[in-house]
Amino acid sequence: MVACSFNMMFTYVYAGWEGTTNDSRVLLDAIRKDDNFPMPPPGKYYVVDSGYPNMPGFLAPYRGERYHLRPFRGRGNHPRGAMELFNYRHSSLRNVIERCFGLLKARFPILKSMPPYLLGKQLDATPVEDIEGTESQSNTTIENQQEGDEAGISEAPQINFSQAYMAKMENIRDDIAGQMWLSYNNNV
Repeated sequence: MVACSFNMMFTYVYAGWEGTTNDSRVLLDAIRKDDNFPMPPPGKYYVVDSGYPNMPGFLAPYRGERYHLRPFRGRGNHPRGAMELFNYRHSSLRNVIERCFGLLKARFPILKSMPPYLLGKQLDATPVEDIEGTESQSNTTIENQQEGDEAGISEAPQINFSQAYMAKMENIRDDIAGQMWLSYNNNV
């Protein structure tokens, strides 16, 4: 699991889960076990894919609505509602992560076909030393070396998982989608 800034810098990497596992299990493990997990400050959110829960600090797309950019291309394929517009813009933002991985694989071609070595050997085979201005802090965590809070993250790995707070995040997402839709219709 990784976190990436909009200037295409890896700000956090969490390794250690071999094989295929549920994305939300990896996220929750990182939040609970890694004191360096960079939680977003109040009012800021990580854009996460549909494999993650829509929970405090993490905005997932609406399920059951068009999402990927390709279906929105072409004449007459514009978003038809607030949820579709939110998903369209969410997908546009998430493409930063896809581009980051593309650049990383171009720089280190071994990542395209990593042999089936144990995780520890894989981490040793792909050292992260000064990739686009970042420095390795450990084998599994990469910190953005910017001054102050320019990365937009803070260290407070506490999440309220109560049903009321989870519903609050749904309302926050609905409010964001509603504001986007209103602005979109005023500018069309």
